[in-house]
Amino acid sequence: MLIARPEERGFRVIDAYSRIVRLGEGVGSNRLLSAAAMDRAIDALANCHRKLADRGVARSRLIATEACRAAENGADFIERVQKETGLALEVVNRETEARLAVAGCASLVDHDADGVILFDIGGGSSEIVWLDLRNRCGARGYALTRFIRSWISLPVGVVNLAERHGGVHVTPDIFEAMVEDASEHLASFSLANSLTEAISSGKVHMLGTSGTVTTLAGVHLGLKRYDRRRVDGTWLEDSDVSRMIDQLRDMPYEARVENPCIGADRADLVLAGCAILEAIRRRWSCSRLRVADRGLREGILTELMAADGVWAHRKSDRRDRGRLRNRK
Repeated sequence: MLIARPEERGFRVIDAYSRIVRLGEGVGSNRLLSAAAMDRAIDALANCHRKLADRGVARSRLIATEACRAAENGADFIERVQKETGLALEVVNRETEARLAVAGCASLVDHDADGVILFDIGGGSSEIVWLDLRNRCGARGYALTRFIRSWISLPVGVVNLAERHGGVHVTPDIFEAMVEDASEHLASFSLANSLTEAISSGKVHMLGTSGTVTTLAGVHLGLKRYDRRRVDGTWLEDSDVSRMIDQLRDMPYEARVENPCIGADRADLVLAGCAILEAIRRRWSCSRLRVADRGLREGILTELMAADGVWAHRKSDRRDRGRLRNRK
């Protein structure tokens, strides 16, 4: 959850809350949200409701993604959330999820880039978006959502991939099996060859938003404790990403648990995320990857504020003040 107030350039975060609940646990095998997973999620959402009420939030959008899309009892869960917490969740489609990811991360796009491969590795699905910026004419920030050339939502995320292959003791063979699993889904990406041609220009970079890439960045930076301010916006060279993936793959489960940038909550999921990232890198190779500790929540806030015209109003106010000064 993210609560923010608009400012002249973007917004200022007022409050934030995050908890890993693994809502999609088991959905891949039985198509149902488990009772335990729903209980965890509802407990976390009750905390969100209290924070929203305490802050007097006037405008909000509350979304659910792949777990609720895929589960046969997803609608029942949404109804239960409404009844027990008072929150009305909206199950968004994959296209909306991809667009929100772009809106949330657009400010990290290199101003000189001709294109970006943006990816969001989630628990139950992973979104990949090609921003074709060769004719952006100076557009920046939220305006870059207009340049989505192609996108795909893979029905594979860290939770369901780890459930299929195992995430605790991951051998090199198991890791390769996970990479192959994820790679099979990339075949249906439209305009894949056109993207490959665009990358050959050398002015296309990757932009990753997920616990996977923030973990890689944290380990790369040698952080003693995770620090969003240092991770968000970090550039990683392709060789850095390869080295970090190899390091995590060779790290025993116990060491992953003890690592301050991974911890017990992610220790059995992080290698599944690395496998999905590796599948993307083997299909499309870019020299640089920028790390985003931001995503859907920031995208929702940006779209809500843009729809309310908060920045347009402020630009108009500045123009009016300028005219008054000129008249004087």
